[in-house]
Amino acid sequence: MADIKASTLRSKTPTIEIYVKLAQYPILSDQIRMQMRQELFSRGIINQIDFEFEVKNLALESQIREGLNDPYSQEDDSTWQKRLATVRDIHTDNLFANNIGVVLLDQLIQDVLQHEGRVSQGIDLTFNPEIAPWALLFNQGRIYEALPPPQRAAVNHHLEELKVVLIKRLISDQLKFIGLAKKVFSIEDLHWIYERLVGAGKIGGKAAGMVLAWKILEKSSLHSGTDIRGNLTMPEAYFIGSESVYEFLSINNFNRFNNQKYLDEQSQQLKYKEIISTFMEGHLPDRLVTHLRELMQRINKRPFVVRSSSLLEDNLNQSFFGVYESIICTNQASESENFKQLLDAIRRIYACTFNPAAIKKRKMHRLLDYDERMAIIIQPLIGEEYGRYYFPPIMGFGLSASQKQEKNSDGILQLAVGFNDKNQPEGSPHLRYTIELKNPNTRKSPTEYLPGRSLQSNIKVIDKEADSLREIPLYDIMTQDFPRLPQIASSVVNERFQPITPDANGPFALTFLGLTKDPKFVRLMRTALSRLEKAYNMPIKVEFAIQIIEKRGDVDYKIHILQCHPQS
Repeated sequence: MADIKASTLRSKTPTIEIYVKLAQYPILSDQIRMQMRQELFSRGIINQIDFEFEVKNLALESQIREGLNDPYSQEDDSTWQKRLATVRDIHTDNLFANNIGVVLLDQLIQDVLQHEGRVSQGIDLTFNPEIAPWALLFNQGRIYEALPPPQRAAVNHHLEELKVVLIKRLISDQLKFIGLAKKVFSIEDLHWIYERLVGAGKIGGKAAGMVLAWKILEKSSLHSGTDIRGNLTMPEAYFIGSESVYEFLSINNFNRFNNQKYLDEQSQQLKYKEIISTFMEGHLPDRLVTHLRELMQRINKRPFVVRSSSLLEDNLNQSFFGVYESIICTNQASESENFKQLLDAIRRIYACTFNPAAIKKRKMHRLLDYDERMAIIIQPLIGEEYGRYYFPPIMGFGLSASQKQEKNSDGILQLAVGFNDKNQPEGSPHLRYTIELKNPNTRKSPTEYLPGRSLQSNIKVIDKEADSLREIPLYDIMTQDFPRLPQIASSVVNERFQPITPDANGPFALTFLGLTKDPKFVRLMRTALSRLEKAYNMPIKVEFAIQIIEKRGDVDYKIHILQCHPQS
């Protein structure tokens, strides 16, 4: 009779079927429902704040149905909490049944049982990874990676499948990218990305290239030779998933601009001005705004950058590098003004999806009909304080092969001081100093590096007192008290370059000879470019910031990887 009754209940609604399944685990049902709610939150079906608001309203409605005309005084707190708990369970079951379905519940139950140690953690893959919840994928992947080598060899095919599923969900569908990434990323690496992802969708191409390059260089098992793991890092980063732009377009009725890509170029330019002004008035999804407020607490008054990360950027087949925008936020004003800076930057980047230059690039690559999705990266900026100014002493690009693709090239560096011109990596390449790593100390006549003749005459900095991004003359900061002067500059004595000494008074020239005459730095950059090119199996371009670390009278270097993509 019990079986007949259960069968009858299952035939009515998915919610009842979920209730029946959970009733079989009276002690663990609370933990299982916690996992169910987490799945609802992580998939973007509802956020935690909205969920609890709905639970409270449903609980108040239930009081009225039960005859309470003054619910706040007629029910004591313990009874109210019991009511809330019951309603919360029912609401969890309903939302899960109607939005995710019964199929995944068994997998969640197994995940909780495994976590409690109540089932054997066998090596067989007993579920379909393509439809499995996040928690189950990460948990099973950790089990496999923790196995001793002989046992792990027997399940490598399962582990590879889990990685591929996670890469496709989090990062990219590109087969070339997946083929490389599954060799590089561990389960913990992928979980690192997942923990920093807000909203549904992927982290986008720029973020993908940045994280992949960082892990390629860090993974010692991929290469032999000089160990450079201690010389690299990836800046703190957070990601807004690529599906959030759809919600932004939908709630503001901005889908009407989708035909922008089919207009002629002149009409696109005119329409784009309207799109920018309209988007800047758009309302961002409430749950995204809630997460962003939490994020601002983590960033805590540090300057940061909001960067585009379209699914097309840094594509291994064709590069969209430099097409979309990156916006620096100074973050030095009041809390409300700083938060508005962030929201406006996100709106602006969503608008640049309709940029005529981007549309032209997509058309050139026969991707005009592609449904463009824009993810976003938010990163505290790498830099140092110098008086009222904040800026990175050294930023640059590394190209693993010269423009002539010479086989014996060690690659080239393009170096500059301060933030990138116009916040665009390829905004003004002529303002950077090009250094061939095969002959790193070759320079032109010293007089060409002096004030008035230098390639880089200005530096872009954050003025913390004025809360603004501004340009100042480079030689205003190239003074004897600037702590990074020995690395970026040289003294000019009798038309010859000389190292900076404590008593040097100038004139100073921006040469970067302090870097390129240091074998440690040259070896570090040669190794990084070579390993990236080898892993990608093609010439690459990597953006980086250099942090100089002083150690007992000597210096060492840390590369902060900002992005990496195939070299055009």
